[in-house]
Amino acid sequence: MIGLEDEKLTDCRTRTLLLEQFDMAWALAWYHLEKIPTEECLWEPAATCIHVRRANFGEWRPDWPEIENYEMGPPSIAWTTWHICYWWTKAIAHLEGNVAIEASDVPWPGDAENVRLVIQNLHDRWRTLLQSYDESALQVRRENSWPIPNSSPDSIAAWLNVELMKNAAEIGSMRFLYAVS
Repeated sequence: MIGLEDEKLTDCRTRTLLLEQFDMAWALAWYHLEKIPTEECLWEPAATCIHVRRANFGEWRPDWPEIENYEMGPPSIAWTTWHICYWWTKAIAHLEGNVAIEASDVPWPGDAENVRLVIQNLHDRWRTLLQSYDESALQVRRENSWPIPNSSPDSIAAWLNVELMKNAAEIGSMRFLYAVS
């Protein structure tokens, strides 16, 4: 028997729509990530590009351009997958109340297999988090929200869907270029 609380969660149209949209973005992202090898992730698509680099103790750290412009070059797949790990970790942390996550707290996972594991884990955590909201909770504005100040979880979820689709398209474009290089 469904209780009133379960019924309330079941009838959340906003959440359902956001999850359907998320599933579409996820399908494209996973299509590009599922079998990608590490050497393709680490391929630098241009002489000037943003990438990940080995730092102290073997950790991989991302380039962090001071200014975004076309002269910085395209991102490598490794950088784009790091970027997914970073913004997704930060979005989840903010919705859970931890506003202290910075780019330096999120290293690149080190190889394609670990990228898949981390991103799959973020997917699972995000889906569980979104499913926990009812309609009213999705619309509560938060003063310290990220990346959109003073926004609600539904706005953050909509942004995340767009960001995931954009990053999936970037990875796909780089995979096409790598295949013909």
